[in-house]
Amino acid sequence: MKTKETGSDPKFATKTSSQESPALNELFKDSISDLYWAENHLVKALPKMISAATAPELKNAIESHLEETKGHVSRLEQIFELLGEKAIAKKCDAMEGLTKEAEGIVEETEPGTATRDVGIILASQKVEHYEIASYGGLYQLATTLGLTDIADLLEQTLAEEKLADGKLTDIAENEINYKAADEA
Repeated sequence: MKTKETGSDPKFATKTSSQESPALNELFKDSISDLYWAENHLVKALPKMISAATAPELKNAIESHLEETKGHVSRLEQIFELLGEKAIAKKCDAMEGLTKEAEGIVEETEPGTATRDVGIILASQKVEHYEIASYGGLYQLATTLGLTDIADLLEQTLAEEKLADGKLTDIAENEINYKAADEA
């Protein structure tokens, strides 16, 4: 019986050098700059979500992720250094939109309610999924370009983003969603 490919392993054994593919390398650097802006923006936005949250476990999860996010900024700065580039942020319209949506949810929900906490979790998970997609794609691209050290850094952050998303799911599923359902 033939086993099915998962798609997680590269299809080609050889890697492309970043020097051999200047356009792809430029796209990679541009995407790193975009993510650098996004992570710096989150460092400023997350304290607002901490203040707006009510459930202690949600506050703690966001506080923990804020500290991780500061580490993500540092890792991205390491990546710029490995690329021989100055750390430059390029505005990330996607992250700006996601954080504006989160602010809107806070404004539209009653303070101190589980319903607001559910909204904060939903908005936070949208951010996490954006980051997971970004770091996952950039990890694959770094691997393709033969940027092993950079790929390792991206993979570390990707793992942390996935854990943060899982933590938010657990908080929602184990308590907050039920509290919100009872708030009628």
